[in-house]
Amino acid sequence: MTLLDADKSPRTRYRLPSMTVLGPILALVILVLLGTLMNPNFLSPANLTNVLSRSAFIGIIAVGMTFVITAGGLDLSVGAMAAFIAGLMILVMNAALPSLGPGVPVVLLGIGAALLAGLVAGLLNGLMVTALGIEAFIVTLGTMGIYRSLVTWLADGGTLSLDFGLRTYIRPIYFDGILGVTWPMIVFALVVIAGEILMSRGVFGRHCAATGSNEHVAHYSNVKVARVRLMTYAMLGLLVGVATIMYVPRLGSASASTGVLWELEAIAAVIIGGTVLKGGFGRVWGTVLGVLILGLIENILNLTDLVSPYLNGAIQGVIIILAVILQREGRSA
Repeated sequence: MTLLDADKSPRTRYRLPSMTVLGPILALVILVLLGTLMNPNFLSPANLTNVLSRSAFIGIIAVGMTFVITAGGLDLSVGAMAAFIAGLMILVMNAALPSLGPGVPVVLLGIGAALLAGLVAGLLNGLMVTALGIEAFIVTLGTMGIYRSLVTWLADGGTLSLDFGLRTYIRPIYFDGILGVTWPMIVFALVVIAGEILMSRGVFGRHCAATGSNEHVAHYSNVKVARVRLMTYAMLGLLVGVATIMYVPRLGSASASTGVLWELEAIAAVIIGGTVLKGGFGRVWGTVLGVLILGLIENILNLTDLVSPYLNGAIQGVIIILAVILQREGRSA
């Protein structure tokens, strides 16, 4: 079997039913209509900007998760990883403040530390999965506990707060933008565009699909399976760093509760968007729909008080189960 055959196999064997293609779009339209009917402020620019800006964190991570899952992997550590990176970023900036003084250089140093930490964390996950041959579920479950414990230790059980002298300089990263479009939304859009090009038009996306569909066939088709999987985890870690950079200016703090359930939201967005949980097929544009659906559900619940916000995790869990059931029906069809 050639690489071309390996690329086509997940698409030819896996027939997406119409509802898995149209379902997310239909759900998005219904949510917009419900939100408009339930609250007149739902479509206000302020509310939509808030929803999109807050969804950008999960969206950036979910794009990376799309590649990991497409290649047959999984990462449960992204929420804890984000908390650790946020705490590390704050510590680095606070430590550099006395010598560099408040200003752009300190912010750039913090950004560099976050990107480096995310890349290293992703590479460590990937190396344990590929080089040591440990199941991704076990590896990322373990690193999830490690990262969450590390940020708790760094904060001494409390909260790590950014020096108030720095908040003026880092605040624009979240709250400012161009023509009313905030920087998190812009960065999310750029990540989505790059991800969609890689997934649907790039060789890397085809290799991810081939690896997730059948790694043995992919190997005999000259796909560097281990390298592809390692690169997906490195990409995801880097994007967690990017999302954390967007997140820290919002609150200016990090604690053990930072990023809780982010992994669930990212995985839910990916599965809702039509990416196959067992690997072999992924679509970034579908992940975007999944992110928007989850963001709108949370926003509608907050605006209407229909359900306690403490049940958001339960709702997301139900959505994941339903999406997987639809995928199973698609495979049996």
